[in-house]
Amino acid sequence: MTPNAIDPYIPGSGNTGYSVTHYDLDITYRVATNRLEGQAIINAVCDEPLNRIALDLSTALKVGKVKVNGAGVAKFSHKENKLRLKLQGSIGEGERIRIEVKYAGRPQPVNNLFGSIGWEELTEGALTANQPNGASTWFPCNDHPSAKASYRIAVTTESVYRALANGTLQSTKSGPGTTTRVYDQPEPMSPYLATIQIGHYATHTVATTPVPITAALPPRLRTNFDHDFARQNRMMKLFSQLFGPYPFPSYTVVVTDDALEIPLEAQCMSVFGANHCDGTRHSERLIAHELAHQWFGNSVTAAQYRDIWLHEGFACYAEWLWSENSDGPAAKEWAEHYWLKLNRSSKDLILTDPGPRNLFDDRVYKRGALTLHSLRTRIGDDPFFSLLQDWTNRYRYSTVTTADFTELATHYTAQPLDDLWSDWLRKKPLPDLP
Repeated sequence: MTPNAIDPYIPGSGNTGYSVTHYDLDITYRVATNRLEGQAIINAVCDEPLNRIALDLSTALKVGKVKVNGAGVAKFSHKENKLRLKLQGSIGEGERIRIEVKYAGRPQPVNNLFGSIGWEELTEGALTANQPNGASTWFPCNDHPSAKASYRIAVTTESVYRALANGTLQSTKSGPGTTTRVYDQPEPMSPYLATIQIGHYATHTVATTPVPITAALPPRLRTNFDHDFARQNRMMKLFSQLFGPYPFPSYTVVVTDDALEIPLEAQCMSVFGANHCDGTRHSERLIAHELAHQWFGNSVTAAQYRDIWLHEGFACYAEWLWSENSDGPAAKEWAEHYWLKLNRSSKDLILTDPGPRNLFDDRVYKRGALTLHSLRTRIGDDPFFSLLQDWTNRYRYSTVTTADFTELATHYTAQPLDDLWSDWLRKKPLPDLP
């Protein structure tokens, strides 16, 4: 799916005119020198006649060769993190295109108002933290949340490290001092959710049902992990019951040897720092939050970042649902707690258009969760959870807007909801809790 327009929250990212259907990425990475060599094969369909194509790619990486449909291009330029191709001829609407890009360099994150985004070096390894527009720091792409595609990701690195990526491990092949692992992600995925994780990781199986769960972490953290993440499979069972079937074949949890400021979201995968795995179970709400994103954010994805509450508000509310189903405070108690906290905060934010500087403001998370709790209180538990299951099923692997959700909600109650949506979604003052 291609964006209807460039997202004003990330105006330098995303491209129109074509829809990517599949990325085939071959990445070779040397940890000691932070050297990446890549080859990307991008299959797409033209949404309009094209004689020029643009891709997002960090200028920290140098492009060596480009082909389109097996032939060279008339000209290409690579500056300001855009790879622009001038084709030898025109390609018609509806026609398929195959773009091959070879590139290399020392990947580095992009620093913008969202922080340090994209490829990050660790003490011993590397990770990618792409949200909202950091995928282009390590592969050429249409870096827009609505531009979903399937992926094959092959990662070659020194054999002393383990490389992980989205999807199912298809093969492992060792050569002189290196190992190549190939992963397949057939379910459509936004570029920001694509990931590579490299480190001294040992893997083990956490659960086999209802969904295979694998953990990858430094051996020194295994005892802490077994305590801190012990209830993860209970979360999976609960969320599958409340939200509908888990949308992917498996789930992987990575714990880095370094501390991370916040956990990281990726499709089929969550990434935590060693500080989240300290033997105290203090990060359990974050474990629930990141797992919930597999439904809300990964499978069902906001088409524009202004609707980020459809990810973060839902995942935050999942924290409260886990709490009330695991002998913790009920969602009602959390709602009252955070309503009081928000009431003491600035009331200058509109939930459905918080602005790029407030994209990851905690008020978006908590006000989004309060909106859902208000809806649940208004329509009742059975209709509310039926609505969530319909939402995740109807829009599985798709992109959505707030209007899609509010329209779907009308089918689960005879009560008018316009006042609720107006007060919680489109106005700055904080409404009373129902």
